[in-house]
Amino acid sequence: MGLTLSMTIYAQKFLSESSYVHFYSKAPVEDIEAENKDGKSVLDIGTGEFAFTVPITSFEFEKSLMQEHFNENYLESEKYPNATFKGKIKDWKNQQGKAKVVAAGEFYIHGRTQEVEIPADIDLSSDGVSVEAKFQVVLQDYKIKIPKALFYNIAEKVDVTVKFQYKPYETN
Repeated sequence: MGLTLSMTIYAQKFLSESSYVHFYSKAPVEDIEAENKDGKSVLDIGTGEFAFTVPITSFEFEKSLMQEHFNENYLESEKYPNATFKGKIKDWKNQQGKAKVVAAGEFYIHGRTQEVEIPADIDLSSDGVSVEAKFQVVLQDYKIKIPKALFYNIAEKVDVTVKFQYKPYETN
């Protein structure tokens, strides 16, 4: 109990130690998926504030041509290098253990911001915090254009999974 109490009192802010971001596009002609392990995140368990940033160019695809088209033609990663979320976990009492929560805030990608609510699982323990969320990104909402010739290759909604492992933020 002492360790848990001290963690809650002294370590309100947590930084991600590791991340995993995955997206999946199921389409009639071809499924497309990519992974990214370079995301960064911060979580303040005192206020429930939660934010993450994911560098677009760090997504890795099975085929290099897909990666090239993703960065140059669709997400224009030179112009818009990151996807970000900034918001707050609603109605979470920062209790130890696992909980189903909703993070409400602003999701930014491809130069556009949308208000979103993202369902997530959070686990607060004496070792740190983990968060996992699954949500969909509707390409049209972020003005990500699909050429008519590739309409059957890319889904209009893309499934995104984010996982963050946090450790207490220590100031020295």
